[in-house]
Amino acid sequence: MKSKQDFMQHKSSLNRQDIKTLSLSSLGGTLEFYDFIIFVFFAPVISHLFFPASLDPFWSTLNTYGTFAAGYFARPLGGVVMAHFGDKNGRKNMFMLSILLMVIPTFLVGVLPTYAGIGYFAPLLLLLVRILQGIAIGGELPGAWVFISEHVPKRRLGFAIGILTGCVVGGILLGSIVTFFINIIFTPEEIGDFAWRLPFILGGIFGIISVFLRRYLEETPVFKEMQASDSLLKLPIKKVLQHSKVGIGVSALMTWVLTGCIIVLLLLMPNFMQEILHTSRTQIILIQMLAIFAVALGCVISGLLSDHFGLVKICSIFGLGFGISALVFFYELHHQGGLERVFFWYGVCALFGGVMNFTPLMMVKIFPPNIRFSGLSFSYNLAYAVFGGLAPLLVVSLNATNPMWVGYYLAFLGFLAFIIALFLGEKKLR
Repeated sequence: MKSKQDFMQHKSSLNRQDIKTLSLSSLGGTLEFYDFIIFVFFAPVISHLFFPASLDPFWSTLNTYGTFAAGYFARPLGGVVMAHFGDKNGRKNMFMLSILLMVIPTFLVGVLPTYAGIGYFAPLLLLLVRILQGIAIGGELPGAWVFISEHVPKRRLGFAIGILTGCVVGGILLGSIVTFFINIIFTPEEIGDFAWRLPFILGGIFGIISVFLRRYLEETPVFKEMQASDSLLKLPIKKVLQHSKVGIGVSALMTWVLTGCIIVLLLLMPNFMQEILHTSRTQIILIQMLAIFAVALGCVISGLLSDHFGLVKICSIFGLGFGISALVFFYELHHQGGLERVFFWYGVCALFGGVMNFTPLMMVKIFPPNIRFSGLSFSYNLAYAVFGGLAPLLVVSLNATNPMWVGYYLAFLGFLAFIIALFLGEKKLR
């Protein structure tokens, strides 16, 4: 008699329950990442309201982005702890906890008193809120990837992970859309007075909806089988560190690639583009939205193609495509290629940014089920804290030395994904 895992291996299409699980998980991921990222869109306003007016603008801004970065540095702690219990007590329980930890702090940001009201307690409370959000986000995305990978048929894994990852990227798009309309509807004075709070309160409402929706999710068949066969471990992270060093290394390097696609290409580059091209802020925001959509679409396309033609072949194509298009984009940007050409190649590079989808695809295959959550979460969050946390400083430094070096950096990450795919091969990723 075939086990549930064997059945999952041979199913060839998504059934109604799979679609429901994928839809609810993806929507929750979108809303939770909106909650986490909306902070960066209102960083200038927060800097002004939560730090002393006498503080030098440079230090005020630095403190605000430092508070934002605290969320990234808290991710490994949250990821490891939540993954530990996810491998021991069930994926769904941690999936629910992660979103609760995100909802409450996001809503609190929207109602926090500012420096004018409570003095230095304001930035301290803001820092605490970001740490809680970082802990939550550390368990959310790894948990979502594991949850989906253990629900859907193996032959549709690339497409399912692509949809989920694309929807998570859509959380950034949702944040940029809300920011865009806030800036259109309200004056700068109104935004500084009260309107900046609305996106955070809205995020809290989004979170409540996500919590409600996730009540209808079921525990994964893979975890139920491990529970029935008594194959769960007391300390999963110990086995990860002892027996999965290659898996940790590969996962960390692919996470590095992912940070290049998200932090450098989508979050940082629009600001550099505006300075170089001297275009309006509205135009840059619109181009950024299109680029975010292109990355999300690239995740879905790359996943769909990998199901049909193999992970190694498609990852290699997307890695090379990302590296080459990044070089062309930066050449056009810094050699006066014209707005149309610059924006076109930015979009092409963003589409090939779908290479980031191979980060979770490789990770859910590399780690065995009883340490999958812990291995994936430990590798991903630690690497994201390092490469993601240092990315702004690195990009600013490279740009100051030679603007093309940022392009070389992204090209390197694309070629790195290509090399990793060839190194692993299809056999190691079955």
